[in-house]
Amino acid sequence: MTPEEMIGAALAVAEAGLAAGEQPIGAVVVLGDEVVAQAYTQEKASGRRLVHADLLAMTAADHLLGWRRMPHPLRLAVNLEPCVMCLGAAMALGVGEVYFALESPADGAARVAAEWPSHPDAPWFTAPAVIGGIRREESRELFRRYCDSVPDSPMRRWAQTLVNLPQ
Repeated sequence: MTPEEMIGAALAVAEAGLAAGEQPIGAVVVLGDEVVAQAYTQEKASGRRLVHADLLAMTAADHLLGWRRMPHPLRLAVNLEPCVMCLGAAMALGVGEVYFALESPADGAARVAAEWPSHPDAPWFTAPAVIGGIRREESRELFRRYCDSVPDSPMRRWAQTLVNLPQ
C-alpha cells in the first residue's frame, strides 16, 4: 500500500468514527500491503481518555501479531499527527514508519520523533520515520464537519484550531 492509500484507509475509519459521534480520528496498522488493525478514537463511547485511534489500532495489531518476527516492518497511518503517548506506543510496537494527514500543533509528536536519540543498549526502541501532510485537506474537512455537528466544548474548540490551521 502506498502512504496515500494508507491515509485513505485511516480517513475512512475516521469517517466511521464521526458517524458514531466521536472525533474524526482514524488509524490503520499495515503489514506489507495488508491492513491488520484499524480503529477510531472512542472517548465518547468509552468515557475514557486513553482510547486514541492510533493506540487502539496498535493494541489490536499487537494482540493479533504477538511476538512473532514480521516479514515486513509495521507501518501506521493516522489522519491526525500522533501524540507523544501514541508515538511511544509505536516505538514499543516496532512501527518503522508513521504517516499522517493533518498536523496537531498542540500535542503532535513528529518533532519528538525527529529528535529522538537512538541508544545502543536498546536498538529496538527507536523512533519511526514520521511523514505528514498526506491528504491533509481531507482530514481538515472531517474536523470541519465535526465542529459543525457538536455543541461547544473544549474538544470542539481544540478541533476548531485544526480547522483554522494555515493552508
